[in-house]
Amino acid sequence: MTYVPLHVHSEYSLLDGLSQASQISKRLNKIEIDTCALTDHGTVSGAVDFCRTFKGASQKQILGCEFYLSEKDATEKSSENRKLIHQVVLAKNLEGWKQILGLVSQSNHADQFYYKPRIDFNQLREAASSGNLISFSGHLGSYLGNIALENQSDSFICEAAHRLQNMFGRDNFFIEIQLIDSENNEGARIAGERLRDIAKQANIPCVATPDAHYPTREAAEDQRVLLCTSLKKTIGQVRQELKQGKSKSLSSFFASNNYHIPSYEDMKKFHTDEELDNTLKIASMCEQYNILGAPNPPEFKAPTGYSPKEYLRHLCKLGWAEKMGHVKKNTEEFEQYGDRVNRELEVFEEAGLSSYFLIVQDILKYCKHEGYLTGPGRGSAAGCMVSYLIGITQIDPIKYDLVFERFYNAGRNTDERISMPDIDLDVPKEAREKVIDYMKQKYGKANVAQIVTYQTLQGRSALKRVMQARGNISFTEQNEITKHIMDEAKIADELQDMKEELGEASLILWALKNRKDKLKDWCEIGDDGKLEGKMARIFEQAMRMEGTKIIQSKHAAGVVVSPSPISETCPMVKSANKSETDLLAGFEGPSCEDVGLLKLDVLGIRMLDKIMEVPLILKG
Repeated sequence: MTYVPLHVHSEYSLLDGLSQASQISKRLNKIEIDTCALTDHGTVSGAVDFCRTFKGASQKQILGCEFYLSEKDATEKSSENRKLIHQVVLAKNLEGWKQILGLVSQSNHADQFYYKPRIDFNQLREAASSGNLISFSGHLGSYLGNIALENQSDSFICEAAHRLQNMFGRDNFFIEIQLIDSENNEGARIAGERLRDIAKQANIPCVATPDAHYPTREAAEDQRVLLCTSLKKTIGQVRQELKQGKSKSLSSFFASNNYHIPSYEDMKKFHTDEELDNTLKIASMCEQYNILGAPNPPEFKAPTGYSPKEYLRHLCKLGWAEKMGHVKKNTEEFEQYGDRVNRELEVFEEAGLSSYFLIVQDILKYCKHEGYLTGPGRGSAAGCMVSYLIGITQIDPIKYDLVFERFYNAGRNTDERISMPDIDLDVPKEAREKVIDYMKQKYGKANVAQIVTYQTLQGRSALKRVMQARGNISFTEQNEITKHIMDEAKIADELQDMKEELGEASLILWALKNRKDKLKDWCEIGDDGKLEGKMARIFEQAMRMEGTKIIQSKHAAGVVVSPSPISETCPMVKSANKSETDLLAGFEGPSCEDVGLLKLDVLGIRMLDKIMEVPLILKG
């Protein structure tokens, strides 16, 4: 006998959830469960990581979201309508997933976002009417969970439950019973027991759920560091406030270690067979669908009479005439250049990448037309002869023995996935927003967006956050310790070697191995491979937390382009910059590509602005 965890948060529930997708998968293997639902707070930005990981592990993923709901119209921004309630919604199928994407995007619109992304009951009702969504009543903090603790009559609560059931459909709504922490949380026990009675009276099935914010009980201590990071307080300060009756919303996390992914045996102590069986029923109602897909760039609108493939060849011929005058016909050099160009074109045509090169070339053409200086091309893109001929790069790769396969290796392509080239577009800082506006005019405003990125805890910052949360280490000593942790960029190759050897890379572990004389007063690796020293536990905890996402922001360069509205495959989220109204694509760059979006890196380079100023300075 088993069950399915249907209420699980990942690290994308920022500064609240801790679990990475790989940790969730590993925990499920440990407790012999092969299916799980992802239900992050107000976001689905972790969905691609989740699906990619579960696909590799042959596990079934269920995608959902724990939405923030306002009791009044979500566009009403007032103190009376600031309090939010929670509602878990799962997608039964691909159509349900698209509806969740739509709701998440809607919740981030400027007219609705108010401290948090939020929707209202009318918007949820409209989406749920299709029958493609499943929902539970929610834990404490949800509508039913809250009124179960209030002095409301059974008939009032039954009526509220029936309204939710009617919203989703008789077979798609369940009353959520969450008791895993009921021995520590009196409110959860009272609400759970009362909702069981209500479920019988209303004839609505119950379902057992955890409220997993970290993978294992042992990780509870790490999650508290995240919470302290959010609050900018120490663990001791939070515990003192709890004793004083403050910060009550955090009391459960600091009082117990039960917000992990529990085993069936853990759940069986608190739940009936029917409540556990219904987790399996819900899982069986959710189809196994695939949100991942090959990159799907918009087809470039070539001049009349040309297909994109033909037009790319035409531009290469024009570039040859302009740049290859030094190569004489019927020579070995002529044959070498010709073979290289034809081979590259064949590779790109077979992979369906003609439009990609035309899109990039068109952007640079626009910049030059507007009088902006662009970069000559850098990185592996300089190894592409096609890029040189059509003006994307300004370096002859054959002249400098640059290898095409370092830029694009067709051998990595599979039937399921075509890898995309990676060309950085260097434009003046002043021009970047104008370039993006040009792309929106050409491909559609809804089809072009900048993307999110996440600041993560890396080496030095992970160690500092742990020390700050403990609160008994001076800033002077924190700085003295962390100055010996190298920046990732400086030892990237060595970290890659470590990852290949150990399966993961740690800046802190690298420092302990390579700068041990500098760190031995606080921590060192013992003969048995375990950490020793007065701060061994702190170093261990910081190493566990390396890579955890903590802050969402806008990527400095990433822009995605799609032949259709991006919101159909990717959530749209609000920028952290309050002055910006345009929504960002809510998946990180690699995840955007995994759902079929074309990602371009348009970098604003201040040096190009400075160079453009030189003629004006000389003239002045």
